[in-house]
Amino acid sequence: MNQALLDKIENEQFRKNPVDFGVGDSVRVHTRVVEGNKERIQVFAGVVIGRRGRGMNETFTVRRISYGEGVERVFPVHSPRIEKVEVERKGEVRRAKLTYLRKRIGKGATLVKEKAERSAEES
Repeated sequence: MNQALLDKIENEQFRKNPVDFGVGDSVRVHTRVVEGNKERIQVFAGVVIGRRGRGMNETFTVRRISYGEGVERVFPVHSPRIEKVEVERKGEVRRAKLTYLRKRIGKGATLVKEKAERSAEES
């Protein structure tokens, strides 16, 4: 199939308001859940431990500790089921993937250094 045609179809499916977040950020992902004929919003909050893919295939993984167990969910960035992604706090990390958080227990599993505001430090 023609690549230009595929790109045109893909561009229509892209999210209109791109979400600005990165690995290490604490986020709240609001997803639409359909149960029978009812629809509701469900929130999944946690730390972004990775992003992968490009274009329509881009996904991100969010990890949280729920009742002592680590729970991870993979969300497509451009999915129409995702209502919005709120960034609770920015994290400063030196890795592209935070898979080492899987081995950590307790507070160490959610602890990511908070990004410092440079403008506040300079003045």
